[in-house]
Amino acid sequence: MDLTPSPPGGRPDVDLTPSPPGGLAGGRPVAGHAPGGHVARGHALSARTLDGLTVVLPAFNEAANLEATVRELIPVVAAAAGTAEVVVVDDGSTDGTADVAARLAAEAARAGGPSVRVVRHPRNLGYGAALRTGFAAAHQPWILLLDADGQFVPRDLERFVAAAPAADLVAGYRVRRADPPHRRAFAWAWRWLMRALLGVRGRDVDCAFKLVRTALVRSLALEAGGAFISAELLAKAGRCGARIVEVPVAHRPRRAGQQTGGRVRVLLRAFYELARLWWRVRRFPGDAAHGPR
Repeated sequence: MDLTPSPPGGRPDVDLTPSPPGGLAGGRPVAGHAPGGHVARGHALSARTLDGLTVVLPAFNEAANLEATVRELIPVVAAAAGTAEVVVVDDGSTDGTADVAARLAAEAARAGGPSVRVVRHPRNLGYGAALRTGFAAAHQPWILLLDADGQFVPRDLERFVAAAPAADLVAGYRVRRADPPHRRAFAWAWRWLMRALLGVRGRDVDCAFKLVRTALVRSLALEAGGAFISAELLAKAGRCGARIVEVPVAHRPRRAGQQTGGRVRVLLRAFYELARLWWRVRRFPGDAAHGPR
């Protein structure tokens, strides 16, 4: 497995050097997307590669899934980008996730190829906080968001890379969601709510398979600490005129462990963060994409 060297001492340190600004769309609407969250559907394009790619893998108690996910991911990102790295954000796990991640990073140091770096939260801060930590640690001009649970098929990245030249954000949508009925019902209601309150018209708002320009992410002042960050990213990107394209992705049943997205505490936090952004959009419509006053 091609896994970049970590610094001496086991777990690599985080370098927060910003990636160079590159190719941001300049906030102009294009065909298929207008301010308010409209998106264009992805089409088959010729195979391309990205200049550089950082994969952000948030992981909370994913010791049973992380290794298989990374091993499946590495050859795909190596083919998709001239320079690639994987940033595993251990969000305060208690099951050995950090040890698995450190072992993968050490293997990367020996094998060469795409790097694997590990960033740790001392306690569980939430899905959004883990993503924001990964965004800050990214070194490359593109960021791929992907969950560590193995439910997505990394090979689908080829569609995202093909769509990337015409987009600032490529959002996946699950053609057939491999989740229990109650989670699918909640996802439908949540999508309707995002459209009604924030104008987000994506087919699968919370799909955790997204490719986005690093410069765009860093311009949006994302604040959500929980699961609402996926909707916040689409809402703020849409309001600043970013080009958003959707492509279909496969979705597999979880191999091991437990999902946390449907827990009451997680849902309440998402609704609170939604209400906060909705209120800001109403009071300061011109500033909503770039954070609070």
